[in-house]
Amino acid sequence: MATDSPESLMTISTDFCLRNLRGTLCYLLDNDILRLRPDIFLPSEICDRLVNEYIELVNADSGFEPHESFFTLFSEPQSTRLTRLHLREDIVQDQDLEAIAKQDLVELYLTNCERLTARSLQTLVNFRSTLVSLSLFGCSSIFFEEEHLGPYDDSDCLVNPSRQILSRDFTFQGFQNLRFLNLGSITKGVDVEMMLRPLMCLKALNLSGIQMNDISFLTQWKNTLVSLVVYNMDLSDDHIQVIVQLQKLRHLDISRDRLSSYYKFKLTRKVLSSFVRSLEDLVSLDISGHVMLENCAMSKMDDELGPPSTDPSKSSIIPFRSLKRPLQFLGLFETSLCRLIHIPAYKVSGDKNEEQVLNAIEAYTEHRPEITSRAINLLFDIARIERCNQHLRALQLVIAALKCHKYDKTIQVTGSAALFYLTNADYRSEQSVRLRRQVIQVVLNGMESYQEVTVQRNCCLTLCNFGIPEELEFQYQRVNELLLNILIPTRQDESIQRIAVHLCNALVCQVDNDHKEAVGKMGFVMTMLKLIQKKLQDRTCDQVMEFSWSALWNITDETPDNCEMFLNYGGMKLFLDCLREFPEKQELHRNMLGLLGNVAEVRELRPQLMTPQFITVFRYGPLPWSYGPVLLVVSRVTLCFSPATSNLLESKADGIEVSYNACGVLSHIMFDGPEAWFISEPTRHEVDERMWRAIQSWDISSRRNINYRSFEPILRLLPQRVSPVSQHWATWALYNLVSVYPDKYCPLLIKEGGLPLLLDVLKMTTTRQETKDMARYSHHSLSTLPKWAQVSERS
Repeated sequence: MATDSPESLMTISTDFCLRNLRGTLCYLLDNDILRLRPDIFLPSEICDRLVNEYIELVNADSGFEPHESFFTLFSEPQSTRLTRLHLREDIVQDQDLEAIAKQDLVELYLTNCERLTARSLQTLVNFRSTLVSLSLFGCSSIFFEEEHLGPYDDSDCLVNPSRQILSRDFTFQGFQNLRFLNLGSITKGVDVEMMLRPLMCLKALNLSGIQMNDISFLTQWKNTLVSLVVYNMDLSDDHIQVIVQLQKLRHLDISRDRLSSYYKFKLTRKVLSSFVRSLEDLVSLDISGHVMLENCAMSKMDDELGPPSTDPSKSSIIPFRSLKRPLQFLGLFETSLCRLIHIPAYKVSGDKNEEQVLNAIEAYTEHRPEITSRAINLLFDIARIERCNQHLRALQLVIAALKCHKYDKTIQVTGSAALFYLTNADYRSEQSVRLRRQVIQVVLNGMESYQEVTVQRNCCLTLCNFGIPEELEFQYQRVNELLLNILIPTRQDESIQRIAVHLCNALVCQVDNDHKEAVGKMGFVMTMLKLIQKKLQDRTCDQVMEFSWSALWNITDETPDNCEMFLNYGGMKLFLDCLREFPEKQELHRNMLGLLGNVAEVRELRPQLMTPQFITVFRYGPLPWSYGPVLLVVSRVTLCFSPATSNLLESKADGIEVSYNACGVLSHIMFDGPEAWFISEPTRHEVDERMWRAIQSWDISSRRNINYRSFEPILRLLPQRVSPVSQHWATWALYNLVSVYPDKYCPLLIKEGGLPLLLDVLKMTTTRQETKDMARYSHHSLSTLPKWAQVSERS
């Protein structure tokens, strides 16, 4: 069983301050610019965390509002100190870096900050004396600057006054402390050699995705360079000759994406042998994606001798037998070598088994989404077909990938699919609340970012693995908004609609009325009615139709505002249309009548079931106002006792539920007395008699397909003389529930004051004897309940 370790105080405090800047660290000027309070000084440990967490919140939490002037809070080193920043995506702009230009940054990682331009290159110069680590990975526009043109062209037409041109004069002159540099995926055409030459003591260099015919300039760091990454560089023998001269290398990555393009270079046994021979300090090597021109592996027969071993002398990869010690990491993803038995490395990325796949996801997530997506797809197959042995690690890695690549469709598709299997019931007991909340967050991020069918379906299915509504309550409004957005009737994907309606129904079941009212105001009632209307037009009664009515039943429970919305948006017409179109759909009838029971419980709305108020929007030619609507009301109420609806009142479908709900609706209407009965047909007496016959036909021991959270609407029907049949229906309902489900409903009835009300029924002279018998049985069941249960409920 996984334990839930709480968030650190630093994490909680940072999050609170960022969400409440005006109430904690800042004040707001008249022009909506944030300013740090003058009495505040923040050390680098806090400032770094505030900025880095701010970036994470903007990326991961749609409810978090970014502040345009946020970075200006850190403009003065006298009150704030920044040293290590990790900024990503297009949140960061030139003016943000300019705002912190006075800071003495030691580490600055800019990842996929596509809105940065050459202005930011000039800002970097401000950090040249202190900067040790710098990443410009994926900052595709940072080497472009605007060239200003004249406002008119030759034809005297106004043109764009500027255009983007490549900046060619930037170098790292003066960056004497820079040791770690990542230029991966920078703009084509930049003179990398010229830019890097001023650096004297470079230790780590990443040139991923940069095509260079000549890398001989790297030898100027042959005594200092310990890490070189040339992922997706089209290599040649000349490149290899340079690399083997970098004899201090500890980490070498010459891997490639096997699907990206055609590479002429073939990795051979000779090349691998030269690495082992020349790079004696090597502890990490990545050759993923390469196709071997020569056979570097032992024969299958020799390879299978003995258990797997990391001993270099037993290596199945022949060139690695010369290693002095096993490698810490060996990248073999999408190569045939990863399937060999004896691999001299403690950690291997590959596609052979779960361990190798997880290592691949871990190694490539940040900078190689194209590789990561394929690795996650392999994990999906493992989780789907087998049981994951490291499912917590797998879950954390997929979450990290989805957060890191929120806008990468391929990762969102594969990641959301993997999450479905990694969060199912088999793994539930080992997952902490915090971890499952992280899953929910990234799932909702995916739903927000992509309207694509596969992503939406995967995300909805994953949410079905969670306890609803309790596990989703911390994101209750957000998840409802996303689901309602999916349920646009014009969408054609039935599977997504079905899952989304199911989730909506579950979300409004067993939650408090505040939640239901909030969801109703978000458009829940209208959305469900539109779905029903669309199904009616298609003459289709499927799960979407039934779930929609069930969801309306749940959301209107003890929520008068939602009941009123149902009437105002034409719900009664759809109810009648569904009865007429689907007379044999018993589950549908149960859900619809349950909903009408909720409407009937609202005293202020009951007249709309019995008077012309509901149909004042209709005008019927020359018919008098008092006559036309009454005809319609008569036809509507008569429908309740026409052959079709007579079957509802007397139906034995779904046990007694259809008949029970129909009788419940009428019980509340009858409760308003004869003076509220404005129609001539059928008569109130006729309705009364048919209700008695229906109730007397029910088996008191019936097991119920219903769940009461409160008996208050039923209890209010007990102490009255105006409608004995309503009183009898309420008494029958209570006795059935406390006798069939005593552990659940006896304490609830005691808690809500049922005992004295049942005694009152026994004393009333107008109460029928059969009603008194039911009340006596119920009172006896309650009075024999163990005293500890009664005390427990009262407390």
